[in-house]
Amino acid sequence: MAPVSTTAEDKLSRSTDSASLARAIARSAEIEVAIDEDPSRFRVLTGDRPTGHLHLGHYFGTVKNRVELQARGVETWQLIADYQVITDRDGIGPLRERVLSLITDYIAAGMDPERATIFTHSAVPALNQLLLPFLSLVTESELHRNPTVKAELEATEGRAMSGLLLTYPVHQAADILFCKANLVPVGQDQLPHLEQARLIATRFDKRYGRAHQDTPVFRRPEALLSKAAHVLGLDGEKMSKSRGNTIELRMSADETAKRLKKAKTDADRVITFDPVNRPEVSNLLLMASLASGEAPETIADEIGDGGGGALKARVTEALNDMLAPIRARRAELEQNEDYLWDVLRRGNERANEVANATLDDVRIAMHMNY
Repeated sequence: MAPVSTTAEDKLSRSTDSASLARAIARSAEIEVAIDEDPSRFRVLTGDRPTGHLHLGHYFGTVKNRVELQARGVETWQLIADYQVITDRDGIGPLRERVLSLITDYIAAGMDPERATIFTHSAVPALNQLLLPFLSLVTESELHRNPTVKAELEATEGRAMSGLLLTYPVHQAADILFCKANLVPVGQDQLPHLEQARLIATRFDKRYGRAHQDTPVFRRPEALLSKAAHVLGLDGEKMSKSRGNTIELRMSADETAKRLKKAKTDADRVITFDPVNRPEVSNLLLMASLASGEAPETIADEIGDGGGGALKARVTEALNDMLAPIRARRAELEQNEDYLWDVLRRGNERANEVANATLDDVRIAMHMNY
């Protein structure tokens, strides 16, 4: 195969991306300090699509961090993105069951519904109405350049892309901006989405103006970069509901043990933490580490030449110990569906109140308040 040429434009793009990432990392560190100094300055928006039940990848990757931010005093808005279920699929599946499962997992994991606003896309019309003015602020080529849109387009293998999928980044911007969130916990791969939201906020101010002369309609959201380690599935591949390689938060201790017995390891009996050369073994050590608080290297040394069986037993014990209080709380919540739906009802009411106020500001700025 002939070598791929590197153009000056390619080099400039990578250089710019590296510089942007460095700035994002530095700014994220500053925000961490600012949260400790005055958490009331921040409003966080996070969300999940109800396409299945929450698993350990979700918990270690995002949910645990959300609970910690709330404990630090940061106002948290939690979106259940039910409209985004249909961006890349033909049907919605058992949506009501999955929405209820998400609410249950959030609260069981430690999210306080008295302090967090838990709401759904479909229940907040004013949020979705922001799509219209926002779409006037972006070009088709900008949408096609978004990494998520590009990846989804490649994955369709020629299948026509829906308009909702193409405008997915703009819908995400509406999620963030409608509630005036100024902080979004993200991984590095999600920074382009946040930049799209910042761009829309800036362009709206320049093109349409302000509802109040002293402040823009929308705050410019910033990234709080995730420090969470990337947890793989039990087969060593990306943890995914569709692959069946996950451990769901709702699973019992016995179900967890059965899943882990089938986890992929390797033939070397001496257990070492070596993510590059031994990814499957190292992933199990990482799970045990995240669950117990011990360093993965320490756990590996303690297992020694015990082999994969001893490793899986150690991981099972650590995960079941960590998940025990979450499961106990979940079992209590499952007995009171009325309470769970009331949490969502109150969250939706709060989201509508804020969304309607934001839409009023948008109408004033656009001179459409008639």
